[in-house]
Amino acid sequence: MPGHVTRATLPGMTHIPPPADELRLLDAELWQLDARRAQLLTRRAWLVAALQHAAADPVQPASPVLPGPSAPRVPAAPPEATAPGVQNVLLLLGGILLTVAAMVFTLVSWGHLGIVGRSAVLGAVTSAVLAAPVPLLRRRLRSTAEAVAGLGLALTLLDAYALHEAAFPAADGTTYAALAFTALAALWAVYGTALAALPGSAALRLPRPAAVTAAQLVLPLWSVAAGGGPRTITVAVLLTAAFDATVALRASERAVRVVAVVCAAGTGGWAVLTAGLLSVDASGPGDAARAAALLALAAVIALAVTRFAPGTGLATGTAAAGALCAVVGLGGVLRVSLPGDWAVPAYLACGIALLAGSRGPEAVRRGFFRASGAVQAGAVLWSVPAVGVALLGPVSWLGRVWSGAPADARAAAATDAFWPPYAVTVPLVLLAVAAVTATAVRDEEWRAQARTAASALTWAAVLVTPAALQLPYVVGLSVQGALTVALLAPASRTATALALGSSLGLTFLALAAEPATLAVLGSLTVVCAAAARRGRSAPVTAAASLGYATALACAAGAAAGWRPEHIALLVLVVPAVAALVAARTGDAATTLAVEATGAVAGLVAIGLAVSDLPLLALVLSLCAVIAAGTAVRPDRRVAAHVAAVLFVLASWVRLADWRVDTPEAYTLPVTVLALLVGVLRRRTDPRTSSWAAYGPGLAATLLPSLAVAWYDPEWIRPLLLGAAALALTLSGARRRLQAPLVLGGAVLTLDALRQLAPYLAQVGDALPRWVPPALAGLLLLALGATYEQRLRDVRRVREVLDRMH
Repeated sequence: MPGHVTRATLPGMTHIPPPADELRLLDAELWQLDARRAQLLTRRAWLVAALQHAAADPVQPASPVLPGPSAPRVPAAPPEATAPGVQNVLLLLGGILLTVAAMVFTLVSWGHLGIVGRSAVLGAVTSAVLAAPVPLLRRRLRSTAEAVAGLGLALTLLDAYALHEAAFPAADGTTYAALAFTALAALWAVYGTALAALPGSAALRLPRPAAVTAAQLVLPLWSVAAGGGPRTITVAVLLTAAFDATVALRASERAVRVVAVVCAAGTGGWAVLTAGLLSVDASGPGDAARAAALLALAAVIALAVTRFAPGTGLATGTAAAGALCAVVGLGGVLRVSLPGDWAVPAYLACGIALLAGSRGPEAVRRGFFRASGAVQAGAVLWSVPAVGVALLGPVSWLGRVWSGAPADARAAAATDAFWPPYAVTVPLVLLAVAAVTATAVRDEEWRAQARTAASALTWAAVLVTPAALQLPYVVGLSVQGALTVALLAPASRTATALALGSSLGLTFLALAAEPATLAVLGSLTVVCAAAARRGRSAPVTAAASLGYATALACAAGAAAGWRPEHIALLVLVVPAVAALVAARTGDAATTLAVEATGAVAGLVAIGLAVSDLPLLALVLSLCAVIAAGTAVRPDRRVAAHVAAVLFVLASWVRLADWRVDTPEAYTLPVTVLALLVGVLRRRTDPRTSSWAAYGPGLAATLLPSLAVAWYDPEWIRPLLLGAAALALTLSGARRRLQAPLVLGGAVLTLDALRQLAPYLAQVGDALPRWVPPALAGLLLLALGATYEQRLRDVRRVREVLDRMH
């Protein structure tokens, strides 16, 4: 430091960089620190992985050269099987093989030993195998002990078989089997309990569940050995199920509980199914009472399980099962005591009576409620075929309209369908279920759905009543008509849908007789119109009213003896009324429904008039008038296009009836109308393209005329077409419009080529054969020269630019 610089002036001479430079320096330092930290973290991760690998495999020597962080060690693939899994598989296979060997020894090699030798070998082997789990458990080899215990249990089965073959060959097989399984079940239970009681050893999972499984055959085999019939065997199976349920509720070992639950469900289900079949097949009160006693025993067992069940779900399920058993048993007794038509109502009454158990515990009440619902659902399903025949059976009258009124309502509904037997009580069943559904459901969340279901069931009951009771044909019509009127009164979608369903069935049912058809269609038209006026689902009811009015017009015309084309004029009243009504409705959905129904009625009228061309033209014209009247409304301007199309079709039909084959007679009116529309459109919107304004109209005449002129041997049509195309081309050129210019010029050119084609062909024949190739060569030379000239001009421009640079 120079001597003249004092300490006081030193701070002012210290260099402090600008903020931007200082910030750049700090960022560089921080970046270096981050890079160093990343290197250290990578090295640390590699060291941790190396230490873990060394701890897992200490025998493998460490590599003298440690890999860098950029070359991490690839981890070894995980084992595909765990050590306990491999152990269990080996033990299971060993036990199976030893069991097979013992069976082979017993069944095949048994004859080489005497009775003493046989007993000694089997007893010694079985005793040794059964005793082997004791030391294994003391050494905590539980899996091996399980495998050996399983082998010992299998050997006891073989011992029982060998004992029968050697010592008791003349004994009854069923009795011996019952005795053997009784002894084996007791032996296995004692064996498992004894092993569990050993000090310091845990209970094995196999012996006691095996004892429960063997116990399933004890009582059924004893009942068969005693000569019991199906009912005795069923009692034995039910008692076995009760034993299984008791074990499942009282056992502390999980494996025993699981096996007991499965066995209880299997044996109980088999016994209940057998008892139910006995009840259904019972032909007298005695048989039905005995079957009911079996089902009552099953119900008692199920309700006892409900009393001690640990969970709410299990308690509810067993309560429902017990309630269903009681219903089947009591209903079977009532069935054999009543006529066949009252069998299902008897079961239904028992099912409804279950709702009286709502004062019991929550699980029992819920189970009874579900069982009652299942019985009622079954009764409704039984009623479905009769309701289906009553609703859909009258459709067959479409094939024989006005062929004569049938004898009664059932004959009218089941003309081509099979009426289900014992269906007289179907209305009673449906009404009973409807009443229970409407009153039993008290939850506010499901109350609305329950009322809807009750309404549908009541509708089905009333609908099927005339056919079920074989009421007179007129009474059946009156009942369905009153049902339709009653359902149109409430303002609900469900009631409206049901009313439309019954009205359709009523319409088909009325096709049997002419007066009935006219009366029903007229009544439905008025009733649906009144419902729409009151706002009862106005879109649907208004459309239904117009639809029935269309059918009424057709039926009235047919009744008067009119031809179909004359009936079409009567049907056109419906589209006219629809157009008037649609203009006065304030609801958009109702307006759309009315207009759509009116359009369908117009199509029906057109279809009826197809066979008579003059009347078809008149019908099309009237439909066009209706569409034009609709287009007066500001929101239905699009109907003007429909009116124009209908007017054009009407004119075409009239021309076809006059046998006019000149295409311009068909196309010129369309062109004039289209051009007028185009002129008005360009006046309102000058930016409209000439293609959009004039293109469709011009093409409608020019193209068909050109197609006809192309094959016309005369010269008048081509001359007129050419003159019109020339005038159109000049007009387009004068007004600078693309559509007239392009269309007129194209048609003029094609028409001229067509007229000059014969002369061009003659010129082609007169020319030498070398002329066409020469002309092609000249054309190519001209193109080449032009291309070269363009390249030369480009080079000149580039040279000028280079000189400027």
